[in-house]
Amino acid sequence: MRSATGPRTPDGTGFRPFWVASTLGFIALSMTTLGIDVLVIRSLGASEAEVGIVRAAQFAPYLVVGLLAGALVDRWRRRPTLVLTHLARGVVLLLMAGLWWLDVLTVWRVVALVLVAGTFAVFGAAAEQSVLPDLVPRGRLVDANARLGQSMTVAQSAVPPLAGALVAALGAASALVLGGVARLVAALLVSRLPIEGTPPDPRPHRAIGGEIATGLRFIYGHPTLAPLAISTHLWFLANSLALTVLGLFALRGLGLDALAYGLVLAAVGVGGVIGAVAAPAVGTRLGEGDAMILGRLLCTLAWLLAVLTPEHGELTALLVLGTSQALYGFAMGVEDPNEMGYWQAETPRPLLGRVNGSRRTVNRSVAVVGALLGGLLASALDYRGALALAVGVFLVATLVAVRSPVRGARLGADPSS
Repeated sequence: MRSATGPRTPDGTGFRPFWVASTLGFIALSMTTLGIDVLVIRSLGASEAEVGIVRAAQFAPYLVVGLLAGALVDRWRRRPTLVLTHLARGVVLLLMAGLWWLDVLTVWRVVALVLVAGTFAVFGAAAEQSVLPDLVPRGRLVDANARLGQSMTVAQSAVPPLAGALVAALGAASALVLGGVARLVAALLVSRLPIEGTPPDPRPHRAIGGEIATGLRFIYGHPTLAPLAISTHLWFLANSLALTVLGLFALRGLGLDALAYGLVLAAVGVGGVIGAVAAPAVGTRLGEGDAMILGRLLCTLAWLLAVLTPEHGELTALLVLGTSQALYGFAMGVEDPNEMGYWQAETPRPLLGRVNGSRRTVNRSVAVVGALLGGLLASALDYRGALALAVGVFLVATLVAVRSPVRGARLGADPSS
């Protein structure tokens, strides 16, 4: 039976600084998501296609270094990797704010800086997902991921309205500055993690290409993880498309201001807090596999509701779109801890970096396609039509999981384990 007190480590201290640093990272992400959206859409007047390119630039580094990052993280010490990646992203955000204040920032310079930050994010994400099993016992991985999910959703709910008000008062660059400072403090915290020791895998290494291939073979040869990975790839395609269109739909299509848009983004966090709190219990009752399927089905319904948001009446539009995003957040809050816990528990520890890096590479690669499609479809069709297409892809992702061994999967019950 899982403890009601939440995740803990054998020495009672290892998880805490990682959790706080991750929370600061979530705050930085929420701050900069709103700040960059308003900066690009409102302040720089980017076209729909340019908005798609900016969104795609966040994920494009996975196409170049994603597979390599996973293999290298398995070789590197993870604490210095986490410190460096937090520091670099913080510096990029502060530089972007400085260029804006100097009145020399353009859409294409935003793209360049986002590419740099995204490259460091690739390595940081692979290290973050691989280090958690070193801090938390196997039986508490879902609880630990739920705690991280709760922090993420609290940041998503509390930060966007504050960021929206800050942007309205001081400009979009102010959100970037706060996000950058949060990253720098996170770097200080992870520098104290008790995981320095020896490298994760001290055995002699094969050629990097062979190690990458080993990780890919494990993912796509596994009876349960392979269909789960394919379903998740489709989910990322739909999610990237939908999120690219969301800012355009809210700020231009519905005419919401920065504060109202912040409230819409905050609704994701409110729903996510509830979902993350419920995730361990849902996973225990339904099984981790069925909990993931439930989350994907609810996500599909959430974006369908977004498509139905009325154009007339700002308050009504805000309520409907906010409700859809709250349901979307709840769906992710339930799904993410169960999915991450399942991946971490079913993957051999020496393969964690490669497996996490490889699947994230494919996920973010299809996210690049989704972002570009979102911008193009928003321009060629309309915002609702683009969102409706995303709903269809979300549904396909759900059906792939339903018609596979993901349905009914539980920790420790996989046929290959």
